[in-house]
Amino acid sequence: LRSCSPGRARRTNASRRACLVARFGDIYAQERLDAETLLRTYISDMEMVQRIIYIAAVESFHEAKMAYRQFKIRVRETLSLGHSGPESLEDTVLDYIVRHEDLYDIQASVNEVIRSMNINPKISFPPEIDFIVISTLIRELCRVAFSMQTLVPPLDIAFGSDGELFSETKYHRSIDSDFTAALVAYHVWPALMENDVVIVKGEAVTKR
Repeated sequence: LRSCSPGRARRTNASRRACLVARFGDIYAQERLDAETLLRTYISDMEMVQRIIYIAAVESFHEAKMAYRQFKIRVRETLSLGHSGPESLEDTVLDYIVRHEDLYDIQASVNEVIRSMNINPKISFPPEIDFIVISTLIRELCRVAFSMQTLVPPLDIAFGSDGELFSETKYHRSIDSDFTAALVAYHVWPALMENDVVIVKGEAVTKR
């Protein structure tokens, strides 16, 4: 008989969620600024620096979500062979992933993020430098994004595009914005979402 009691991952969901949301805020406040300072030594254009960091965040979430899906498939295939309960297979898989997040090959994700950034037409970098200089930021974003996939429901970042209508519910305006402009010129940091609801605002620059 299958037990109705939730697995450990579900029982700890609220506390893990609170920690991850706080960590996302810490990365914005600390690692993002460290990366900005580092990039400014190579690139004088502040807009390009901020675009690079935003794209690093978007790519990190993308790669971490892909890695999580592949990791979950492998765990489910392995555990299904001997699974008999009392928890559902899905809960057992989730519990295993939460307990063994250290098995996530984070370096592979970091490498993929850097590879994607190197071919992104929206950003450029002096040829003698590599995006690996901001690998600390990328690593922390991949780590938090992977862990956010273990939540029920999972957390994700909002999709943003240049020229979109500025949303007060999604973003704060950067201090150098034109506060009368209605359109986003570019994004500085993504908004954090849960079931399409903003739980942490991002940051964007608006210009005419």
